[in-house]
Amino acid sequence: MNQPEASIRRALLSVSDKTGLVEFARGLARHGVELLSTGGTAAALREAGLSVKDVSEHTGFPEMLDGRVKTLHPKIHGGLLGRRDLPAHVETMREHGILPIDLVCVNLYPFAEVTSRGCSFEEAIENIDIGGPSMLRSAAKNQDAVTVVVEPSDYARVLAEMDAHQGATTLPLRRQLARRVYAVTAAYDGMIADWLGSREVTVEEPFGETLHLSLPREASLRYGENPHQHAAFYGNLGSVLEQLHGKELSYNNIVDIDAAVRLMLEFTDDSRAVVAILKHNTPCGVGAGDSPADAYRKAFETDPESPFGGILICNQTWDLALAKTVDEIFSEVLIAPDFTPDALALLRAKKNRRLMRWNMAATPRATTEIRRVVGGFLVQDTDGAIESTASSRLATHRSPTPEETAALDFGWKVVKHVKSNAIVLARADRTIGVGGGQTSRVDAVRIAIDTARRLGLALEGTALCSDAFFPFPDGLQLGLEAGATAVIQPGGSVRDEASIELCNARSAAMVLTGVRHFRH
Repeated sequence: MNQPEASIRRALLSVSDKTGLVEFARGLARHGVELLSTGGTAAALREAGLSVKDVSEHTGFPEMLDGRVKTLHPKIHGGLLGRRDLPAHVETMREHGILPIDLVCVNLYPFAEVTSRGCSFEEAIENIDIGGPSMLRSAAKNQDAVTVVVEPSDYARVLAEMDAHQGATTLPLRRQLARRVYAVTAAYDGMIADWLGSREVTVEEPFGETLHLSLPREASLRYGENPHQHAAFYGNLGSVLEQLHGKELSYNNIVDIDAAVRLMLEFTDDSRAVVAILKHNTPCGVGAGDSPADAYRKAFETDPESPFGGILICNQTWDLALAKTVDEIFSEVLIAPDFTPDALALLRAKKNRRLMRWNMAATPRATTEIRRVVGGFLVQDTDGAIESTASSRLATHRSPTPEETAALDFGWKVVKHVKSNAIVLARADRTIGVGGGQTSRVDAVRIAIDTARRLGLALEGTALCSDAFFPFPDGLQLGLEAGATAVIQPGGSVRDEASIELCNARSAAMVLTGVRHFRH
């Protein structure tokens, strides 16, 4: 049929969320549209002075079974599904007294809200909408003739089209609204299936039987990891990060931003200013100080070469002093909870630099991670654990000093975010050397030591942090010989005793966290 314009003469409104409902209904009534409605929606419209016909009067059948059956009727679905361009449909509708319904405005029972706040199984079941999805799907299927509205945010668009087209809507709008309906109903059914499937989870089996994802496309990206790859972002990045300046974010930018935010979440409770520099999704320097500029200097000194084209993140407001310092090199993305006006003015001078305001409070701390692999998807909890030296088991004769304890805690927060095999040499306020992404743990130690020595950074008295146990004491020996005096690692190797004996022989302190932090 592909009807360019479809006039609206009769509308059915039945909503749980009554935001903007009265204004929308008044707009329809202004165009002479007959309003059909049910229950609380009809009551709200009558209270606003609008003329409304009950669905039960329209169908000739009362609401029944505690309201479970009210719109499941041929006079409703026939009025939605009947094709106006087919004489046989028109004749059947006439024969059975079925009047066309040209607009449906429905939003669904609040299943997510009810279950998220905690409810009984019976209450959840009663909040599974049946008539709503059925009407939406019927109307969306007949999108050539029927306008379907599932979001209050679309009310104004529909009324604007009716104003511009003598009470009708255009085909492009109807098709767009119909696509939205199927996205909403698919998400709704998936949410219910996942909730029901999660009822049987146990400690041994903590994930549900099914996993449904329903995410809006927020942005089409210029390309993916490489220029020959297509890419898009699905979700709501804007709820966590607001772009204040610069070109649109790339695929790699978003991956790096994710790594930067996850790392800085470890330091949101730190009273000091903390700055981290990341490159290729891994930290190359982290520093803490009395000011953001001081913290940045310490982070930068860990590896002055890698920050070019990197990602910088601060846990405090980005001030002018920090802006002047970082302005000396090119950085892809700068992230902070806020920027002072003078810092923002300076940083905006370079058009290719992206500035992101980070909403810490809106950043989820515990989420589920999903990774595409051959044949399906891997799902796991986010690694939200972080252990302290105080809560770890002392394995050596000597306990770490207060200064060593602070260095161990600082380095442990960082090494968790370095790609495995991961090693960090740290002091209480900065990283000294970082070695990550190696197939051999001893090579990761060598890289961290060699980088620090090449840059003239003192290794004596540093904390040696390892994301997983030392399978042999060779890597540990290199670190102790270089000057490390305290060690933090998960433990669990059959050769732990050899590592412990080595630390005791050198009067070094070692604590075992019992928790591994692989990052592949």
